[in-house]
Amino acid sequence: MSTGLSRLSLNQETIKQWSLPELTEGCVKAGVGQVGLWRAPVQEYGVERAARLVRDAGLTVTSLCRGGFLTAVDPDGRARALDDNRAAVDEAAALSTDTLVLVSGGLPSGEKDLYAARERIADALGELGPYAQERGVRLAIEPLHPMFASDRCVVSTLSQALDLAERFPAEQVGVVVDAYHVWWDDQAPAQIARAGAGGRIHSFQLADWITPLPAGVLLGRGQLGDGSVDFRTLRRQVEAAGFDGPIEVEIFNEDLWARDGAEVLAEVASRYLEHAC
Repeated sequence: MSTGLSRLSLNQETIKQWSLPELTEGCVKAGVGQVGLWRAPVQEYGVERAARLVRDAGLTVTSLCRGGFLTAVDPDGRARALDDNRAAVDEAAALSTDTLVLVSGGLPSGEKDLYAARERIADALGELGPYAQERGVRLAIEPLHPMFASDRCVVSTLSQALDLAERFPAEQVGVVVDAYHVWWDDQAPAQIARAGAGGRIHSFQLADWITPLPAGVLLGRGQLGDGSVDFRTLRRQVEAAGFDGPIEVEIFNEDLWARDGAEVLAEVASRYLEHAC
């Protein structure tokens, strides 16, 4: 197992209080050479301008988040989602990242059929996969913890994500192994091996599970080592499956956002070395 910070990627949302220039400067100073970016702040800064900024800083963009939300029933909603995802692919290509993270979408209002919603995702992937491949971008389905199934993601397990991804070439569609979302699943080790065998682990992300969850639950991700996740074991499983790519730390946490960014980054690096290496 490799040591040091060479594979660490700082996801932009972990230090949301930083502007994009602050993010690039902070990572360079800390010796972190990789970043995961989010569409909204990149769009606000300007996609081409952001690409130049990161490139000139010598940083690698490991992923762009997010595409997805592909469960609309009505034709207009479906068309809008496909257009937005094509735009996300174009943005990823402009940023020179090969990975667009997909949060698949929850149940539309009035709908209760999870299986039908997943089939609509598959239909959309059939259209988006070739478009992404032509631009050198892979679509990475991120299963989210089941507590998000109704409003954010009807894909709750790696098994469900792979059942979708495996309908398409691995060069088009794979999965995200996010510790926060899969740590609880006793089928995760087998599904990680399955994903690795097919060359479908496109992203590996870390955040800890801490309780009690805050209201709304979205901002409940914890700093590494503060919760219940065994990161070292999970990393061994992912690496045994053949993944040797970047490891993103992606934490949504208001307490971290209220602190000095450089202090948070130093702590992320220290906790990564302590708990995930």
